[in-house]
Amino acid sequence: MASAAVFSSLRKRRSPPLEAFLAPVHVSNAVVLETICAVSIELVSSFSGSSKTTPFFQVKNSRSLIRKIQVISVLLDAFRDVGFSETASTVALCFKELYLLLHRSKILIDYVKGSSKLWLLLQNHSISGHFHDLNQEISTLFDVFPLGEIDLPEDVKEQVLLLRKHSTKSKLFTDKHDDFLRLKLYYFLNEFDSGRIPERGELHAFFIEKLGISNVESCRFEIEFLEEQIVNRDGDIEPTSSVINGFVALTRYCRFLLFMFEDEAELGRWNQNKTKKGFITEEIAGTSITIPKDFCCPFTLDLLKDPVIVSTGQTYERASISRWMQEGHLTCPKTGQMLVHTKLVPNRALRNLIMQWCTANEIPYDPPENPDYSSENSFASSPSRAAAEATKATSSLLIEQLANGTEKAKTVAAMEIRYLAKTGRKNRACIAEGGAIPLLEKLLSSSDCFAQENSITAILNLSIYDKNKGVIMGVEGCLRAIVWVLRNGLTVEARENAAATLFSLSAVHDFKKQIAEEDYAIEALASLLRNGTPRGKKDAVTALFNLSTHIENCARMIESGAITVLVEALDFEGVSEESAGALALIVRQRLGAEAVAKEEKAVAGLIGMMRCGTPRGKENAVAALLELCRSGGAAALERVVKAPAMVGLLQSLLFTGTKRARRKAASLARVFQRSENGWLHFGGLGVGYAFAGELDVNRDTMSVAISVPVV
Repeated sequence: MASAAVFSSLRKRRSPPLEAFLAPVHVSNAVVLETICAVSIELVSSFSGSSKTTPFFQVKNSRSLIRKIQVISVLLDAFRDVGFSETASTVALCFKELYLLLHRSKILIDYVKGSSKLWLLLQNHSISGHFHDLNQEISTLFDVFPLGEIDLPEDVKEQVLLLRKHSTKSKLFTDKHDDFLRLKLYYFLNEFDSGRIPERGELHAFFIEKLGISNVESCRFEIEFLEEQIVNRDGDIEPTSSVINGFVALTRYCRFLLFMFEDEAELGRWNQNKTKKGFITEEIAGTSITIPKDFCCPFTLDLLKDPVIVSTGQTYERASISRWMQEGHLTCPKTGQMLVHTKLVPNRALRNLIMQWCTANEIPYDPPENPDYSSENSFASSPSRAAAEATKATSSLLIEQLANGTEKAKTVAAMEIRYLAKTGRKNRACIAEGGAIPLLEKLLSSSDCFAQENSITAILNLSIYDKNKGVIMGVEGCLRAIVWVLRNGLTVEARENAAATLFSLSAVHDFKKQIAEEDYAIEALASLLRNGTPRGKKDAVTALFNLSTHIENCARMIESGAITVLVEALDFEGVSEESAGALALIVRQRLGAEAVAKEEKAVAGLIGMMRCGTPRGKENAVAALLELCRSGGAAALERVVKAPAMVGLLQSLLFTGTKRARRKAASLARVFQRSENGWLHFGGLGVGYAFAGELDVNRDTMSVAISVPVV
């Protein structure tokens, strides 16, 4: 943003960057004169007449600057009557400098008028420095301004000389009252940092009486402005992000302590924002973002949080590979090689890359607490104690309203918990520890669409923290209520977020079977995959994929009709890749392979994916066809063997596919050759597969990039 660039450059005592403003080039002197006249008039009128608006802070500095611009405006008016002479090149250069100076003045004045009051207090000294810089520039400009070369009225010259003298003598001014309020603001933060909650009366006097932050809307503006500074801040701007986070938490606490929960405007604002933004997943992160394949665990297919390296050099999620070893396996799941030892080495480099990628894509990343990483970035990654204490106090207020407030207050509380749980493991842990989840579960059956949607979304956001998954599953009736919202939710967003919640919970292996066995859970996901919006289809298919990774869920997938829908979804744009991945998992079991073989469109759909799919989709499709031929029976094998263009597709994969796709294609060709009619169709290609190298001795995992949205 140009204003931010100039604002930052002024604070650093240097000229604004080129991208902020450029001096006018190839523009006539008359146009430059008219432009700076218009800017000066606009600035002066903003402090006088019916349209005037006075800043809440930096009042004296602002008025002092405006008085100087008034004199400049008088000079410009007088110069209009004189005009440019052919020899007045110095005057023209001065006016071009004045063009930049007035624009920087306008930016600074607008910044002070439009900024958060708390931010202005935090930047009190810095902003005072900006005004002083402009005074010094005015002094420098008029030191070289050739008054003697211009035939101006004497009274105008006297005003300009007086302006020059005043600007030369001006000193940095910092309002003592503003500075006192800044120190008071830090006092409240220090109270939280010391584990003490400030008195309500003190906070009321400061926020409402001193600062004029007198309603929910003004509180919300302060919070959003401060959060924006955290996202857009330069590395060397004070205060640090952790301190600003503390002030955000303090302001959020005051919003609920000082103002009523039953705020119609709050619900109206939420509804307006939801309508404007469209898909809820676009608020922070959604399933539409494809996670790089190397960032996913080959077991869970989810983003690696605690990546570790085994003896073969492959990287897995610590919990997944540990469970694999505990089950007695002595081989690397991906390569099939024997593990020479069972030591797990933290992959710090990959973890740091994942953290950087998540930050760049605004995806929440909550790695587990692990002593192997405890010394890395500990200060930067953890919020201040003040922020944690203020958040804890805010959570208590919200949970109290969830428990004992009116229905409208409960709705507002659920919405605010949803926002609070958007970011940060500590926020999610604090809310869950306070007992919010059982109370949110009760709102899932509400007849108020706002209450239901916000409560299911709050549960979704809370589930991102792994420890909360067990809490959610442990609340009696909570899983049943989530499935009920998935089937009967009052809004599309509620049903979609219920599906996303099931996907999040199914990241824990032990919960996959429990979710699949819940009445109507898989049926509802299949229905959403068939009839949902693009985002709903994505949420449903990723949940079904995750449930398919548990071998004991195959029968439920067949019984519920999910296989038929997954086959249909091979033709659905945006979800075909995940559908092929789920089918490839299901057909690994003979029962699943037989069920897929009975679907008339299955083979054609998978072959179509091999022809037109993404590289990852082609991997999954050829893997599914391979398992179908192995376990689906003679009829399925014959249908695949006789499929048109199969020879060309396999050749294409062998030369252009990924390493895994080439391996699967070579294995599929060998299966064809061993079949009764294989030599007739594929005998001429036998030599072509030799370069694939190794046999497909292990059944490696499906390749799908998926993530849990936080909304």
